Amino acid sequence: MTTIFWDVDTQHDFIQPDGRLYVTGSEEIVPILRALSDYAHANGIRIIASADDHVEDHPELSDTPDFRETFPPHCMRGTPGQRKIPETTLRDPLVIEPEPLDDKALSRRIRSHQGDILFHKHRFDVFTNPNVQPVIDLLDPSHIVLYGVALDVCDRFAVEGLLRHRPASRLHVVTDATRPIDPAAGEALLRDWHHRGVALVSSRDVLEGRVV
Repeated sequence: MTTIFWDVDTQHDFIQPDGRLYVTGSEEIVPILRALSDYAHANGIRIIASADDHVEDHPELSDTPDFRETFPPHCMRGTPGQRKIPETTLRDPLVIEPEPLDDKALSRRIRSHQGDILFHKHRFDVFTNPNVQPVIDLLDPSHIVLYGVALDVCDRFAVEGLLRHRPASRLHVVTDATRPIDPAAGEALLRDWHHRGVALVSSRDVLEGRVV
């Protein structure tokens, strides 16, 4: 049985109140995010993380955003806001950019790497990085524990992608380690995922070993 933790976009611009696309209340979950990261590293669980990595001409960015397909500039490459918060620092991360990689070369990189993995992305859907699915298939996790922000945007696309591409993996969403942009939309998503077999768990369940 293989377990991975899936850390969605725990970056300064989303988490901290002075961030450029702050998700309300996200700073409140920072201690939980740290506890989950520490637990994974202490127990030999690999963390798979995603992170927005934008430059000015990316189509997701707009000065007149609709907050569905476009958003204000955020997580701009090389800025402090693009960095992961210190509490979710990865261990020896292998950074995988969203340009397609040869499957054999990618497999060699993954098999020779023992640390965490960080997928950069230019869109809110992590599966727009074409290397995500081959890596997850190679790791072949039986359990995936997911957390981060925002529940109704980037978490949503990660969950939907995993349900579609990894139906045999048991997916757990750590509800108190997420925050939505729209609370009503977030609640509706959690209800829908529960009905579709996603396990809705608390950080306490994870940290006390009751999840995997």
